[in-house]
Amino acid sequence: MAIRPLSDRGNHRHFPEVFGQSVLNQELEVWMPAGDVRILIVAGQHGEEPETAVILSRALRGLSERSPHCAVILTVNPDGILRGTRGNANGVDLNRNFPTSDWSQDPSTYRWNLDRPDERIRLSTGDQPASEPETRHILALVEDLNPKLILTLHAPLACIDDPRLSEHGKLLSERSGLKLTDNIGYPTPGSFGTWATENARHLITFELPRLSIEELSEKFTPLFEEILAGHLL
Repeated sequence: MAIRPLSDRGNHRHFPEVFGQSVLNQELEVWMPAGDVRILIVAGQHGEEPETAVILSRALRGLSERSPHCAVILTVNPDGILRGTRGNANGVDLNRNFPTSDWSQDPSTYRWNLDRPDERIRLSTGDQPASEPETRHILALVEDLNPKLILTLHAPLACIDDPRLSEHGKLLSERSGLKLTDNIGYPTPGSFGTWATENARHLITFELPRLSIEELSEKFTPLFEEILAGHLL
């Protein structure tokens, strides 16, 4: 597959499909492949991680044609991206809102500043599992598309988190230079990854490192172009 010149990457060449709406009624979009869906790539689950959407968008805009087998969601939390918040418009951490055996109504926390672990922000996990429309829509989409692999983008832990330590995970680690792990190092009740494991679905989390968007683009956009073009994974 040919890669578009940089001068032609100002906008997406193809149009997405709408698979749902956010709390604020923003459209949830998925770019569908030319063939059957083998990989679903999801970015922008946390609104304070916009770099995930930007890097994936740059890679998607680099393709001259539709991806042969990758479905792409640039942001599953458009309200959070719009407002600059980690959670959605209801203040819910979408990555703690999935229907898992360990889901808890106790608030989740995250660091306000990564260098100050004592400064932590509390977020709701929802009134109940899958209480949020964004969660329900992504679950329905996964059921509909039935991908062999789900690849989610987060930041800034700089690792490839693959509970199966699979060949896909090893390849992503080798090509990205990021360490491969089967444990992120802390509990993730109600997360997309926990839900995937409990439902026999293979989900790998690609944690971008703590770099500027320009540095991330230089380092990782070509890798995601390869994935989208069907040359990797």
